Amino acid sequence: MDRGSEFGASGEDAFVDGAASIGSHDMPDDPFPAGGDHLASEVPHVAASTLVFDPPETRVARGTDAHLEAVNVSAWFGSNKVLDRVSLVMPPATVTALIGPSGCGKSTFLRILNRMHESIPVAKLAGEVRLNGQDIYAPGHRITETRKRIGMVFQKPNPFPAMSIAENVVAGLKLTGTKVSKSERVDLIERSLTRASLWKEVRDRLDEPGGALSGGQQQRLCIARSLAVDPDILLMDEPCSALDPTSTRRIEETIHELRTEVTIVIVTHNMQQAARVSQQCAFFLAEQGTPGVIVESGLTDDIFNSPVDLRTADYVNGRFG
Repeated sequence: MDRGSEFGASGEDAFVDGAASIGSHDMPDDPFPAGGDHLASEVPHVAASTLVFDPPETRVARGTDAHLEAVNVSAWFGSNKVLDRVSLVMPPATVTALIGPSGCGKSTFLRILNRMHESIPVAKLAGEVRLNGQDIYAPGHRITETRKRIGMVFQKPNPFPAMSIAENVVAGLKLTGTKVSKSERVDLIERSLTRASLWKEVRDRLDEPGGALSGGQQQRLCIARSLAVDPDILLMDEPCSALDPTSTRRIEETIHELRTEVTIVIVTHNMQQAARVSQQCAFFLAEQGTPGVIVESGLTDDIFNSPVDLRTADYVNGRFG
């Protein structure tokens, strides 16, 4: 469906870069590199239904039932079209890896999935993004509520520097106006850090600054911060690219454990990582100045071992990109 209005974020919604982006407060250092991979998106938008959100306890209970679907998503940054009619189903209890060369629109697509691109004044898009069948761009839909349900962890781990480890975990609750009792807060901190495979390493120093942790621990703290608001979906934009092999292994183990609780979509340039952590892959490509498209998507084993398109075979085997 084509949509007819440009985005303009309101004060509150623009401020909250997500219980979603609450995973890592900052965008990467260069969110819009010349190659275009981080360019924002476009919006012509008119959807008919109003999304009704389930209460938190229901969201936690259904966990892996959550699924995302992009339907004919095209995106622009100003007059530059960066994605062309991308459709992809991201099923529950599954890690979907978005792979492809730099500049093909993977990160732009990821940000479209939780409406983060709306902070760019000239961003536009066409198409739909459906969470459990409901379009997240429907009129009357609060951005903050969408980002509570669709979390984001960025490439660069960035805990809030003035906050302790414990305060970092619950920061998303404050930004989204979620109130919990003191006892609930204590339980939530332990549960979130446990889900992010960090609790045993930090349980005796929760009052220390989050910035004092190692890079890998900081990234898991950012994952815990996203998980604290109980999202249905977790988006991860190259979460291991700045980490050493040991920290990368811990993050990958965390992803493997989390996929039984949340649906995960990850952007990665590491083909070995895509093969290790994902159950399905989508190969993005932008050729000769054309917008990014999905060349091929399917089960990870099929994409790596028996791809249909020769370009997919060339990419996953390192012949280009």
